[in-house]
Amino acid sequence: MTMIFGIPLQALLGQLLVGLINGSFYALLSLGLAIIFGLLRIINFAHGAQYMLGAFTAYLLLQFAGIGYWPALVLAPVIVGLGGAVVERLFLRRLYDLDPLYGLLFTFGLALTLEGTFRYLYGASGQPYATPAALTGGTNLGFMFLPIYRGWVVIASLAVCLATWFLIERTKLGAYLRAATENATLVQVFGVNVPVLLTFTYGLSVALAAFAGVLAAPIYQVSPLMGSNTIIVVFAVVVVGGMGSIMGAILTGYMLGIAEGLTKVFYPEASSIVIFVIMAIVLLIRPAGLFGRES
Repeated sequence: MTMIFGIPLQALLGQLLVGLINGSFYALLSLGLAIIFGLLRIINFAHGAQYMLGAFTAYLLLQFAGIGYWPALVLAPVIVGLGGAVVERLFLRRLYDLDPLYGLLFTFGLALTLEGTFRYLYGASGQPYATPAALTGGTNLGFMFLPIYRGWVVIASLAVCLATWFLIERTKLGAYLRAATENATLVQVFGVNVPVLLTFTYGLSVALAAFAGVLAAPIYQVSPLMGSNTIIVVFAVVVVGGMGSIMGAILTGYMLGIAEGLTKVFYPEASSIVIFVIMAIVLLIRPAGLFGRES
């Protein structure tokens, strides 16, 4: 058996895969947070609850409408994203010109309300969600066994993250979004409907969280607490990558997921805190984050 630093190669690669899968969720969730903060200047504490909503929407679509995984992968983000757009339109829009603390408090209260509602309806224990038949089983790579669904999660997450980055950074729509956050009045003079752009931005970011929730449903149980268990780590990922940095959120999500997986191999006791240790070190050396711009 091949050994690396006294660790069996198969065990090492297995934990790397686990880290990459966790990193896929960290990247998707931190990407949505980075977009909201970078473009709207709102710290969205409800992001974990919106991730949970995505998983529950897929679960409810299956239970009450017989709609399976593949349609739910599209429908759930659209439904939750539209709900996010309504929240932005009715509530968040009133907070843009106030102290950022108001936005944080509102989204924190929204998160508690959503989690409390689903906990009351479904209890704290999780609900199972079956893996789609096309993605069951696995592939023997020789040095390890790769579950097909987990490989799909990594590919889907990477594709959506890169597509979102391209939309924000390389398209005319993305240019309008960035310009609107810098000088909304000037952009509106050129005929661009800035309020609609901001609503779209928040709805898109919420849809990303919901998409991550649907991807997570077959791996983790669909639980009201699944978002609160993840969101603190995701905030740490955003801080390490640089608040508001789109590519920083993506790269740091995968990097810290892999770092967490490797820590489980070499020093399991520290695996639950390694991301926060890295965050503290990065903030000491580079307060703006790895990819953030120094003010």
